[in-house]
Amino acid sequence: MSTRRADYPHFLAIPTRWKDNDVYGHVNNIDYYSFFDTVINHYLITVGELDIHRGTVIGFAAESHCRYLKSLAYPEVVDAGLRVAKLGNSSVRYEIALFRANDDEPAAEGWFVHVFVDRDTQKSSPIPDSIRAALAQIQTPVSPPITVPAIS
Repeated sequence: MSTRRADYPHFLAIPTRWKDNDVYGHVNNIDYYSFFDTVINHYLITVGELDIHRGTVIGFAAESHCRYLKSLAYPEVVDAGLRVAKLGNSSVRYEIALFRANDDEPAAEGWFVHVFVDRDTQKSSPIPDSIRAALAQIQTPVSPPITVPAIS
């Protein structure tokens, strides 16, 4: 999934905090997931109009993954890039990359899957229209399959 800054249509600048650094002097690995969660939910709330307090449909984390490429440290600001790789009926797979300011190569990259459920029943529910429209804005086209010529 190696990517570059230009591969992401949406960014959120997230300042690191003093408490993010671990005893080794860099941001602890668990905080990278917090950055993922922040860029996704900020986008859903501000662009997709997700009502986290009264909405009838909410997103549950189903799976996630992070690949660490470079360390980050306080007091850096992280540019979190976000795109949608797959948009289903009730689920979405986001791809996220974390960049240092002015760096074209990510410090980390990963993916995160949300399954949307009814708040009361917690059963799978279609993604609400406003959220689906917001997600479609940052969906990236699927790469066409590579055609390998037949050996003759």
